[in-house]
Amino acid sequence: MLNQQIPTSTEAALRHYKEGLGTFTQKLPEIVGSFNAFTEACFKEGALSQKDKQLIALGISLATQDEYCTIYHTKGCLDQGASEQEILEACGVAAAFAGGAAMSQAVTLVQECVAELSRKH
Repeated sequence: MLNQQIPTSTEAALRHYKEGLGTFTQKLPEIVGSFNAFTEACFKEGALSQKDKQLIALGISLATQDEYCTIYHTKGCLDQGASEQEILEACGVAAAFAGGAAMSQAVTLVQECVAELSRKH
């Protein structure tokens, strides 16, 4: 019997988001294509590094209480080489501006994402 890995809750959420995005793209290809092009341009290396941009996006995701974006940008932070300390400090800044809502996501969802996704890095 093959050793199959069970997907984590973080991976399941990312898969769910990507499936929904695929369906949405089929229904509104021009809008999604334009949005994706804009987003890609925003996250390109520039005066700010891609890591810095992911850390900013994570903070905004927490402040707006967007669970899918919190997961997606925590992964983006890790993919761009952010340390757990950098990620948690970004969470602290978000909590300073967004209060308890951002802090509750930082102490639960973000730490869970870092723990699950760090095993992949």
